Amino acid sequence: MFRFETEVDKERLSLLGERLDAANAQRSPVMRALGASPHKDEVPLQVWVVEEATGELAAGLTGRTWARWLHVDLLWVDAPHRGAGLGSQLLAAAEREARLGRGCSWSRLETWDFQAPGFYRKHGYEIVGRVPDYPPGVTEYLLAKHLA
Repeated sequence: MFRFETEVDKERLSLLGERLDAANAQRSPVMRALGASPHKDEVPLQVWVVEEATGELAAGLTGRTWARWLHVDLLWVDAPHRGAGLGSQLLAAAEREARLGRGCSWSRLETWDFQAPGFYRKHGYEIVGRVPDYPPGVTEYLLAKHLA
């Protein structure tokens, strides 16, 4: 018999990740090539724009590189600075580091319909998937771009 638990358990979370990594490594040629931990080459990537006079955060991009892919997690520009090209500069800097510094060939990200799908398409990203009603009333888009 089983019991279901919903409490946060760091030890089980770690064990679950290790077991999933091992199972993936057995079935995927890419995972086998990466070695025992498929995430061993996952490296955070962060680009920040800070106002020189105040030190305040004006914009930022966070993500990670793994398996020759850049995954953009967050890109944000403070309202007073929108329209000045900071988002484009952040994205270009992250893509450049991913391509030239880390050997990535592709980039991917998710965005909602009310956020920035048009912005990313303007920068060469293509919609490769969509999830309707996630969250309710919103469409989430998955976009990808070849960096080479």
